Amino acid sequence: MDIIKALTEEFSLKPFQVENTVKLIDEGNTIPFIARYRKEATGALDDQLLRELNDRLSYLRNMEETRQKIKKSIDEQGALTDELISAIENASTLTELDDIYRPYKKKRKTRAFVAKEKGLQPLADIIYSQEKDCKEPIKLAEDYVNLQLGVDTPEDALQGAMDIIAEKISDDPDIRKRMRFVCSAHGILTVKAAAEDLGVYEMYADYSEAVAKIPDHRILAINRGEKEEILKVSIAFDENKAMFIIAKNHIKEGSAATQTVRLAAEDAYSRLIFPSIEREIRAELTQRASNSAIKVFSTNLKQLIMQPPLKDKVTLGLDPGYRTGCKVAVVDATGKVLDTGVIYPVPPKSKVDEAKAIIKNLVKKHNVEVFAIGNGTASHETEMFAVEVIKELDSKLSYMVVSEAGASVYSASKLAAEEFPDYDVSLRSAVSIARRLQDPLAELVKIEPKAIGVGQYQHDMPQSQLASALDGVVESCVNSVGVDLNTASVQLLSRVAGIGTAVAKNIVAFREENGKFYNRRQLLKVAKLGPKAFEQCAGFLKVTDGDNPLDNTCVHPESYSAAEKLLKLCNYTDKDIRSGTAKDISQRVALKGEAQTAEKIGVGLPTLQDIVKELERPGRDPRDELPPPMLRQEIMSMEDLKSGMKLKGTVRNVIDFGAFVDIGVHQDGLVHISRITDRFIKHPSEVLKVGDIVDVYVLSVDTAKKRISLSIKKP
Repeated sequence: MDIIKALTEEFSLKPFQVENTVKLIDEGNTIPFIARYRKEATGALDDQLLRELNDRLSYLRNMEETRQKIKKSIDEQGALTDELISAIENASTLTELDDIYRPYKKKRKTRAFVAKEKGLQPLADIIYSQEKDCKEPIKLAEDYVNLQLGVDTPEDALQGAMDIIAEKISDDPDIRKRMRFVCSAHGILTVKAAAEDLGVYEMYADYSEAVAKIPDHRILAINRGEKEEILKVSIAFDENKAMFIIAKNHIKEGSAATQTVRLAAEDAYSRLIFPSIEREIRAELTQRASNSAIKVFSTNLKQLIMQPPLKDKVTLGLDPGYRTGCKVAVVDATGKVLDTGVIYPVPPKSKVDEAKAIIKNLVKKHNVEVFAIGNGTASHETEMFAVEVIKELDSKLSYMVVSEAGASVYSASKLAAEEFPDYDVSLRSAVSIARRLQDPLAELVKIEPKAIGVGQYQHDMPQSQLASALDGVVESCVNSVGVDLNTASVQLLSRVAGIGTAVAKNIVAFREENGKFYNRRQLLKVAKLGPKAFEQCAGFLKVTDGDNPLDNTCVHPESYSAAEKLLKLCNYTDKDIRSGTAKDISQRVALKGEAQTAEKIGVGLPTLQDIVKELERPGRDPRDELPPPMLRQEIMSMEDLKSGMKLKGTVRNVIDFGAFVDIGVHQDGLVHISRITDRFIKHPSEVLKVGDIVDVYVLSVDTAKKRISLSIKKP
C-alpha cells in the first residue's frame, strides 16, 4: 500500500502536505510544534487535522505490518497464491485482512479440527464438490467408519464431514464481507428487559431499531444497561437473506449431496458466521459511538479549559457542604493562598450569623472582589447565603457558580498533597474552586482530563483511547495559550510540546535554585533539556520583562532574526515591542506587500503573518478575545421560573441530543437539539460550545423531578 497516496486521498490533501507532515512526525517533532512552526511545510494544517492524520498514519502502518506478516505466514504454509497476494494487497481494513487470513490461522480444537484428525477431510471434499453423480452422503460415509479414530457409525462420519464443510463456508472472506454489509444495512438491534426494575432504562424494556439508524448516544446507553445486566441485547436478521448469499457461493443444485451441504451451510451461519458478525457489528457500533462521544467530550473539554480567565481579582472560593461545613479559601490575584477556614451557613448546624461575620471579615481583610462557589452538594443554599452577604456588604462584590468536576479528584491526589501539605483535602478543594475561576487552564491541567466530566458515558468508552484524545486536547490548549516560564507549575509545563514531567520538574528546580529566567536560551542549561526539546518547546514558553522582548511572544527563537529584520523594515525597535506601541505593523506590512516582505525577511507567508500578530500584541492570550465569565449578584430558585420567561445563561455541557445551560437556579436546564436553532443541525456542537453565554426561554419546569426545559428559539 502507498500510505502517502492513501492519506492524501482520504484527507483530500495535496501530496506535499502529507509527505512533509509524515517526515516531520518521523523526525520526532510534536504536533503543536508542527502546527505552529512548520506551516509552510504542511500547508498550514491545523492541530486537530494533524492529530487525525497521525492516528490514521499509525493505523495504516500497523495494517501494512499485519499485511506482511499474513503473507509470510501463508507462504510458510505453502499456500500463498497470486490470487491471495492480490486479495491481501487490496484489503482496505484490518477486518478484511483478518477474514482473508482466517482459513490459515492456527485454530483451537474446533469441531472441524477434530473431524480432520479423524481422517474425514476427504469425505468432506467429496460431499462439498456436489457432483451430479455423487452417491448419497450417508452411503459415502460408510467407508469412513473407523473405531480406532472414534468414528463409530456412518452418522458420526457424516456429521464430522459436515462440521468441516461448515467451517470452510464460515472461513470464506467474501461471504463474511457481504454478510457484514447486509447485516449492517438491514439488521435490527433488539433490546429486551433482563430485570424487573429497569430504572433509567425503562424505555428499552421492549425496544428495536435499525442498526443503520440507531444514534450513538443510544448505543452507549444500551451497552451500559447490558453491562449492568438490566438489558439483553441482540441483532435480528432475516436468515433467508443470509442463506441466499451463502447458497450463491457454496450450494450447487441437482446433486445427492446438495441437501447435506445446505444443512452444513445453515449450521455455519447459525453457529459460526452470524454470532461472529453480530459481535463485529456490535463492536463497530460501540467504536463508532465511542469515537463520537470522545469527539464531543474533547470539544467540550477544550471550550471549558479555554474559558477566559478572571484576571487580577482577589477571589474567595467556597466549597459547599452540609454536615462537614462549607470550606473557604481566599487567594490573591496570582492564585497564592491568603487565608482558609470553615463556616456552617446551612443545615444541620445553620450558624448563619457566625458564617457571615467570618466571610465579611475575610472580604475586608483581603479586599476580596469575587466569590467562586462550587456547584456540588449544598451549592444552592451556599449561593443564597453568599447573595445575602453581598447585599449586606453593599459592595461591588459578585459571584459565579463554578463546576466542581474533578476538584475532589485533585484535592485527594498526591499532587495536591505536595502542593498543600498543611491543608486537609476539603480546603484544597476550596483553593481549586477559587483558582479555576481565576484561570481555568492553569488549574484544570492538574486534573486527569476524563475526571472533569464534560461529556457523556465517559466510563463506557475505551479508556486508553479517551485518555489519549483528551491529553491531546489539553496539550493543544496549553500550547495555543503559551506558558509563563517563571510562574508555571510542573503540571502546566509538562503539557508544553517537547517537555514531559521529568523535564518540567527540572525547569522548576532550576528556577528555584537560580531565580527567574531572563531569556529562553537559559532553558538549555536545564538538565535533560537538549537542543531538540528546546526546538519543540521554546516558542510556547514566555519570559515577561526579560532580556529580549521577543521572549514574551510566541515567535520562535529560530525566527528572531526575521522578526528583527521586520521591525527594522517597519521603523520599529525592541523598545516599541516592550512598550506595546508597535500596533500597526500589519498595516505597514500591507503597504509594502506581504509576499515581498516575507521574501525580504526570509520566511514564508504564514510565518510572517504569525510574527506580525505576535509583535502587535506581545504576551497576547487568545482567551482574552472571548466573552468574559458571567458574574451574578442575584439568585433565583426553580419556583421563580415561569413558562415563557427569558433568561441569560451559560452553556455547561453539550451532548448528542442537546445542551445543558446554567441559568442561575442551581439546576441546569436542558435545551433539546430541536430547540437550539431554526435550521437543521446534526449535532448541537455546530451551534453551541461550553462557556457560551446565551439567551434562553423557559418552556417547562418540573420541580419534583428537578427538570427544566429551555429553548433558545423563541417559543
